[in-house]
Amino acid sequence: MIARRALLAAAGALALAGAGKSRPRVLAFGDSLFAGYGLRRGEGMVPQLQAWLDQDGTPATVIPAALSGDTTYGGRVRIGPSLRRHRPDAVIVALGGNDMLLGWSAARAEAILARAGMGGRPLLLVGLNPVPGKTAWRQAWRALWPRLADRHGAVLLPSLYAPIAALPKARHRDYLLPDGVHLNAAGIRLMVAALGPKVRQMLG
Repeated sequence: MIARRALLAAAGALALAGAGKSRPRVLAFGDSLFAGYGLRRGEGMVPQLQAWLDQDGTPATVIPAALSGDTTYGGRVRIGPSLRRHRPDAVIVALGGNDMLLGWSAARAEAILARAGMGGRPLLLVGLNPVPGKTAWRQAWRALWPRLADRHGAVLLPSLYAPIAALPKARHRDYLLPDGVHLNAAGIRLMVAALGPKVRQMLG
């Protein structure tokens, strides 16, 4: 497995080098959290991540390819056309939240990463802590992210919500929209502070 990850990393480096002096194109493939649900223009994950990378001095162009309400099932359908349309040099995969809310299993994400990483394209897998449910079901979701990241040589952000979860519960509402699920602009800013270094690592 270590040798496979080394080969994938080397292939990814070559793919990015093949982009020449142009800025690598990073496809942000996800659901409402990456689609800017409920936020004004410029406040969503993609524009804030782009601003973070620019300020950090990491040359990259983040391409929005998120769909509110999407699941890993829908992602399997969308990933091929998205890759053909945008021809990215690297891909962020951030799906699974809606699957959890629907009570689905953790088995559908494999094909997305396999397709997104074809040719050694660098990947960043964004995980989530499982929502309340049966213990075995939650454990399956929790184990999914590191297993997939290892199998596909992806950089892993284990939990996108970790910066919010680390705060006292009394402060969580300060970073959420009224629905109590989606992030407001301040919440996105916290997430981007954790996401940005992982994108830099992916492009490393």
